[in-house]
Amino acid sequence: MSVMKSRDTRTEIAGVDLSSAQFKFVTLEADGAVDVANSAGEQCYGVCIVGAAAGKAVTVIRTGSVNVVAGDVVAAGAAVATDVNGEAVTAAAGNVIMGYAKEAGVDGQVIEIELITGGNVVA
Repeated sequence: MSVMKSRDTRTEIAGVDLSSAQFKFVTLEADGAVDVANSAGEQCYGVCIVGAAAGKAVTVIRTGSVNVVAGDVVAAGAAVATDVNGEAVTAAAGNVIMGYAKEAGVDGQVIEIELITGGNVVA
């Protein structure tokens, strides 16, 4: 069972419609707004936990234990990165590690990860 704790949250402005982006990785864009991550393995700003329409306030977790949607099978303890849908997948070579799975999960399941935003690249 996934839980969230010790979170560092921010209120940001949605650059696109994030009303269905709960528990997905987001990026901070050049215009200062946040969008759903859309490039596999990219550096993310955090995880959206409260979405909204474009131009409205959203809540983003930057660090700590957070829930995220799995985009594939993820093993407990695996380094995770984002996929093209802002979902957590096992990090591959060249991906920025966004955290570590605290539990196993399958595609579409909400899992708990320890989110890190320093971003380490898998060799």
